[in-house]
Amino acid sequence: MNLREVVLQPVAASEEVRFQALMDAHHYLGALPKIGHTLWYLATWQGQWLALLSFSAAAWKCAARDAWIGWDFRHQYDRLHLIANNSRFLILPAHHYPNLASRVLAMCERRLAADWRARFGYPLLLLETFVDPRYFHGTIYQATNWRYVGDTRGFRRTRAGYSGAPQAAKRVFVRPLHVHAQARLSRPILAPQYRHGAPKIMLSADQMVSLSECFTGIPDPRRGQGRRHPLPTVLAIAAGAILCGMRGYKAISLWAQDLSQQARARFRCRYRDGRYLVPSRSVLREVLIRTDPDTLSGALQRWNLQHADDEALAIDGKTMCNAIDDDGRQTHILGVVGHQSHTCYTQKKSAPCP
Repeated sequence: MNLREVVLQPVAASEEVRFQALMDAHHYLGALPKIGHTLWYLATWQGQWLALLSFSAAAWKCAARDAWIGWDFRHQYDRLHLIANNSRFLILPAHHYPNLASRVLAMCERRLAADWRARFGYPLLLLETFVDPRYFHGTIYQATNWRYVGDTRGFRRTRAGYSGAPQAAKRVFVRPLHVHAQARLSRPILAPQYRHGAPKIMLSADQMVSLSECFTGIPDPRRGQGRRHPLPTVLAIAAGAILCGMRGYKAISLWAQDLSQQARARFRCRYRDGRYLVPSRSVLREVLIRTDPDTLSGALQRWNLQHADDEALAIDGKTMCNAIDDDGRQTHILGVVGHQSHTCYTQKKSAPCP
């Protein structure tokens, strides 16, 4: 077989059922559903299916990868979209030809960045994959210049958070798609062309606990009857969701429902029937509408002073065109925002002096 005649193309909608069936039958991990941003590829030769590949969203946490990148914890969640995970790679039985795997993987690397941008609207800087040493050694990845950066700790993500006991560790390989990928992912300020959506951060366990603590002194505007969730818990969850990029009551509520039991415990959620419960969308909306905004802003600013670590601040002012006081002067608004955390430290509005 001439490897130059091998063709690589995205899997068509009409081919997805066959793709999943073959993956489920021949890959040791089975098929993987399309969750989030995912691209499937198919390598063929003269119409014959040779290899199947799947690329999906990056792992949320991987100590070996994160150490190699060198990014700060507060940057990580806002930049994971620039990494894709080679979650499946299968050479079909009877087609294990010499150099086929490395050829297909190299072809995929050359077109993946453009395909990803065309499909999802932003580029990729890095690829990652995990190799189980009980079955493979990662020879294919090493042959195509992927870098071995260490092993996982053996924990895996579950619906309740992470597995309590470590399992078999996997080898971690990365493949930069840009010569300066490592520097661009770890720089304090992300270049505009790599930003996607609202700024996001990832909350640590200590930050979740401290968020709940910072709202303890705020008076509860609700009646005592029917209070199921403590006010600090409701405000902490709402603040945490917004810090992680959620906008609107529905998004905040969905973010809360996705919290693991461990995260809910850190937010001091209500405990009933062996589970921690989160407030509903209506409860979140009612509390946010009725809580005094100045008191809430003061508590958040105190929390931010404890946890934000901005190396520089941006100060910007705007003149409100139609906001005119009794003396005919236009109102100005001045804001101070942290470069690294994208946090608004304060906003002030005033009429300029005559």
